[in-house]
Amino acid sequence: MRTILLAIWILLPIGAWAYHEGPGQDLVALDSADAKLAAAHEQALAGKWSLSVKSYEEALRALPKDRLAEARRARLELNKARMQDSKLPEAHADLRAMVEELQNDPTADPKVLAGARSAHANAQYYMTWLMRLEGLPREQWEPEVEAARQTYRLLAEEAVAAGDAEAAGRHRADLESAVRLARMELKDLQGLPLPSQ
Repeated sequence: MRTILLAIWILLPIGAWAYHEGPGQDLVALDSADAKLAAAHEQALAGKWSLSVKSYEEALRALPKDRLAEARRARLELNKARMQDSKLPEAHADLRAMVEELQNDPTADPKVLAGARSAHANAQYYMTWLMRLEGLPREQWEPEVEAARQTYRLLAEEAVAAGDAEAAGRHRADLESAVRLARMELKDLQGLPLPSQ
């Protein structure tokens, strides 16, 4: 009996080391990613958008590849921070790809999909605003604002169906803003301050 206990006692550190080097590394990576995500969230709350973007990017790199749901939520928050950090074109492109990816995945979280659609519609709205201020022709900016309008309408209808009156009202207000932006004369648009999130 002593021999068995002694053997177990001697093998215990080897087993712990093997666990640490194997599955334990995923837990270490998760702890690291979680700390970076918490830091990114705090920086975003403080309005430190550049730092928040860097922290979200580091967290995404630290997340294990099998943590797809967590990575998608972090990627959504990263793109929201990018929009606040004057990186609208980058956020716009990544959000477009993200919405397509989520729509094609039947296992995707519907809340993340709705959040990605909303953020992408916001990016389209702001891109339209900037394109109009740059004096681009209607043929270039109109598809952006029309896509944003359709997405806001879809989100409002989904919120009504889900019984979320607050979200429905917010999306309807966004829809009205998109319609106004498309109808507004350029001289009137130039007199307005740039919109913010």
